[in-house]
Amino acid sequence: MDSAHNASFSEKQQGRSPVPPHGNLSLNFGETYICPVCRHGHITQLALMDVFACDFCRHLFEIHPQQQTIQIVDSAQSLVWHWNGRTWTSRSDLDESLTIFLWLISTFLTIVPASIIGLSAYVFPPLPNSSWVWLPFVWALCTFFAHLAMVSWLMAEHYQFPIYVLSKLRIQRWLTHQP
Repeated sequence: MDSAHNASFSEKQQGRSPVPPHGNLSLNFGETYICPVCRHGHITQLALMDVFACDFCRHLFEIHPQQQTIQIVDSAQSLVWHWNGRTWTSRSDLDESLTIFLWLISTFLTIVPASIIGLSAYVFPPLPNSSWVWLPFVWALCTFFAHLAMVSWLMAEHYQFPIYVLSKLRIQRWLTHQP
């Protein structure tokens, strides 16, 4: 009992209330919660504002206490999470037409450039005895994987996957601490 009291006391000394324990607690402005985006930092209310901010990934959230939800406000994507009393659950309020369009364009940008290179190698094959016979195949594969990497990065930026956000922030902090 004494160690729990000391942990609560030390967190209050640092200027934040303890993370709500497992239980049926309602979402309110006075508490500190785990960030639903990076799942590493803690979100607390900003002074004199009706928004929460994460101390690790620096995202801003609008709170809706009646629905027990928070919504990210500093992103183009309208991501919403519901507080169930101990963890966040994602609510999918994504625009379906935008999501379908994004996936179609991503597929097109990944497959079509590599297909053009593969088709050109098929229509205009290299000389049979040439030492560069392998080049069109390798070029098409490199094109496919390069475009897949770019599209994957854009999708991760769009959807803000927690592991991606955490990795990006850790790399950024590591680079800023280097001489």
